[in-house]
Amino acid sequence: MSERLPAIFFGHGNPMNAVTTNPYTQAWQRIGGQITRPKAILSISAHWFVAGTGITVSTSPRTIHDFGGFPRELYQVRYPAPGDPDLALRVLKMLSPLPVELDDSWGLDHGTWSVLTHVYPNADVPVVQLSIDERQPGAFHFEVGKKLAPLREEGILIVGSGNLVHNLHAYAWGRHMPDPYDWAVRFEAEAKQRMLAGEYKSLINYERLGPEAILSVPTPDHYLPMLYVLGAWQQGERIQFPVEGVDGGSISMLAVQIG
Repeated sequence: MSERLPAIFFGHGNPMNAVTTNPYTQAWQRIGGQITRPKAILSISAHWFVAGTGITVSTSPRTIHDFGGFPRELYQVRYPAPGDPDLALRVLKMLSPLPVELDDSWGLDHGTWSVLTHVYPNADVPVVQLSIDERQPGAFHFEVGKKLAPLREEGILIVGSGNLVHNLHAYAWGRHMPDPYDWAVRFEAEAKQRMLAGEYKSLINYERLGPEAILSVPTPDHYLPMLYVLGAWQQGERIQFPVEGVDGGSISMLAVQIG
């Protein structure tokens, strides 16, 4: 049996992190050097948020530039990691009877490659993406994470990519933002405390955590990938936060590592 790999939620933040060296991207690089090299990666990105559950089956997934208004150099980035159709079929069987569509049109969106370009810069680890069904509540996504947990014993790295706090309306675009908003700090601190205490139910039903939660998670797309990672937790495993910080006042760059 393979060594159990961790499951990691990355706060990916601004797409420019893909071509920037900063404390966040340096920490991502360190993570890649510290954990056991995976056979493949299963990524759940905030940016494949659709009506249904799909999984990529391409042997050469394309690099998707799913954003606008950024410098030209960002659109020139390619992350040519191979796909892994066998892993896609394994996931399909694990999630049965949930209907999962084998998708050969999607690729790797920036939620995936902006992080992995630092974690595995040689793009030599196969990557498969699983979509997030926008119609489903938090409990659904947590349960999918639980079903996927055995992959960790098979040398597969489960990655969630989003942001615990993600409020673009409050983001300091092009402005100096010396300190994060108080509500962002309070919500992140409460979420971390609940993770460490194993209080996952309250995080699944985050809408009930008060006004800080509503400001921090105005839409669920960037929050839900974290629930897949929390769902993959196994009894007795520790939780750590290898990356911390808030960008632009309202984007949490917190990384959550299980195991």
